[in-house]
Amino acid sequence: MILFLHNRYRVPGGEERVVEDLAWLVREHLGEDAEVLERDSAALGRAKAAAGMLAGGLEPGEVAAAVRRTGARVVHAHNVNPSLGWRALAAARGAGARVVLHLHNYRLVCAVGTCFNAHGHDCVRCQGRDTRPGVRLACRGSASEAVVYAAALAAWQRRLLGQVDALVVPSAFAVERLRALRAPIDGVPVHVVPQVQRTFAERSAAADGEHALVAARLSAEKGVDVAVEACERAGLPLVVAGDGPDAEAVRARAGDRVRFVGHVSADELAALRAHAALAIVPSRCAEVMPLAAVEAMAAGVPVVATTMGGLPELVGDPAGLAPPDDPTELAAAALARFGDARAGEDGLRRVRALSAPAAVAARLAAVYRG
Repeated sequence: MILFLHNRYRVPGGEERVVEDLAWLVREHLGEDAEVLERDSAALGRAKAAAGMLAGGLEPGEVAAAVRRTGARVVHAHNVNPSLGWRALAAARGAGARVVLHLHNYRLVCAVGTCFNAHGHDCVRCQGRDTRPGVRLACRGSASEAVVYAAALAAWQRRLLGQVDALVVPSAFAVERLRALRAPIDGVPVHVVPQVQRTFAERSAAADGEHALVAARLSAEKGVDVAVEACERAGLPLVVAGDGPDAEAVRARAGDRVRFVGHVSADELAALRAHAALAIVPSRCAEVMPLAAVEAMAAGVPVVATTMGGLPELVGDPAGLAPPDDPTELAAAALARFGDARAGEDGLRRVRALSAPAAVAARLAAVYRG
């Protein structure tokens, strides 16, 4: 039995999908039972969330009871902030489970988890227990929340890792960035386990595609405004799937070739990919391993992305990469790859080798064995 722990975000996203997919992988490919114990930040309230951060977690006995009830041999934890914290992992260990912590971001040190600061820059100013730059830069928005996160991360960072038998990250870049942030990970085995992808296209249909596609939250770190400008320059039709705080500003910059469809279901997004000649991942931040890129490649859609975070590691071909915040280079790369079925096939082969269930299951089994 593998027990998954996850504190859902106020605005759910890719991490929730990953937890669901890994539970499926354990059941279907490792032949073990899996259960997910979740808490939800949206239901927690800000005062209780702050209390959880500062206390290092709330109600750890619930986790210990779940380990004993299920007989879990491994607790596979994902986001632990704000309500689980180090106390949940200590409780799991005390109940006899091996503890694996899966890091999808940099929140061991960075209060926002993305290393993208309030001034719109990739940032590694917070280092180890010195989280004061996040307060000065107001990275959490409100001053009070910034202070809570800075204090809690500094106080519990080492205690959290002290409860962990193994760390999992989705890309080699994530290990480099955590070390650049001086996260105290050197005493814990670190394993790179890519995102699992359940389905893959038989072949690339990019040659018959009708549009470029961006699937992302409309916020500054995602760089959707740059993709809009790049497609305008290249004369390419663009569909933007997603919503967020910058939606109005991004729409205001778009011309007639851009269609905004807002937040869509997984099935609707799959249909948009099926008619896409190109997928663009224009991130400004050092994302660990964007799910939008993995899913596009698995659908046989050629991908153009920025050189940020784990994207070069995933995309591989330099012809599919452009510097962040450079609409001219992004436009050139997009125009070259639009409808390029060969690039789509290359990406499909690459992501299948990384993210096929059998490949990910083998890596995960090794982590669980220790």
